[in-house]
Amino acid sequence: MQLNSTEISELIKQRIAQFNVVSEAHNEGTIVSVSDGVIRIHGLADCMQGEMISLPGNRYAIALNLERDSVGAVVMGPYADLAEGMKVKCTGRILEVPVGRGLLGRVVNTLGAPIDGKGPVDNDGFSAVEAIAPGVIDRQSVDQPVQTGYKAVDSMIPIGRGQRELIIGDRQTGKTALAIDAIINQRDSGIKCIYVAIGQKASTISNVVRKLEEHGALANTIVVVATASESAALQYLAPYAGCAMGEYFRDRGEDALIIYDDLSKQAVAYRQISLLLRRPPGREAFRATYSTSTLVCWSVLRVLTPTTSKPTLKVK
Repeated sequence: MQLNSTEISELIKQRIAQFNVVSEAHNEGTIVSVSDGVIRIHGLADCMQGEMISLPGNRYAIALNLERDSVGAVVMGPYADLAEGMKVKCTGRILEVPVGRGLLGRVVNTLGAPIDGKGPVDNDGFSAVEAIAPGVIDRQSVDQPVQTGYKAVDSMIPIGRGQRELIIGDRQTGKTALAIDAIINQRDSGIKCIYVAIGQKASTISNVVRKLEEHGALANTIVVVATASESAALQYLAPYAGCAMGEYFRDRGEDALIIYDDLSKQAVAYRQISLLLRRPPGREAFRATYSTSTLVCWSVLRVLTPTTSKPTLKVK
């Protein structure tokens, strides 16, 4: 067989012209320890605070501790099969959750994945759980009430649109019942509701969803669930996910009512994460800059409601 040098040259030139080189820079590290959903990674020199880290098995972790020679991260999901020596990569992204009207009437987990067996969620996009709150100039005073359906509350201690309110009391005193009734009362008001269940039993959450469905309020509500059996990381991030979903409606000139039930469970989850990350403990083993009351004020302030077509916020 005769080899034509001209044909070989042309063939090589065609191959070179069709060769597509895609260079991707990955900041890769190695897991050096795994304990109770918290991993320590060596080699991620350029990792950012709150950045998502890609793990084997299509899972992610969030970087919360940036130390001199390692990164502490919490795993979002199962971690039993993670081991020392596994390779992980930075993604350059922070945690995002799906948002949109397609989530109304659905039950989703902290990451926005449906858990109600009704098929995939029809979302309008994704929103970061860590968003910069609008400045003081864009906010206005509270001048419209939220009708909870309780005459005693609406007449003596009315709650305004854009206001935060802490429901406090002993066990079995009706705190959750009041919050659920407030959601049911918004059925025909046009206010979108987000119910964030943190650290509760799955059976309890199922009863709440059934009650909302019986009263026709589920179609106007997003239920975000982080049960007691899920990891501390998902329980800690659940209120942030609910905030991001509520901000979607706020930014479009609509009103949103968010119920956190309850934030004390999130505080316990955060304390667990902080101790595993070896952060300096403060009062009652919480971080020195953290308390349940601080969390109530900070989290609820991120989702405030407008009254005009221009996206504005209202605080009291």
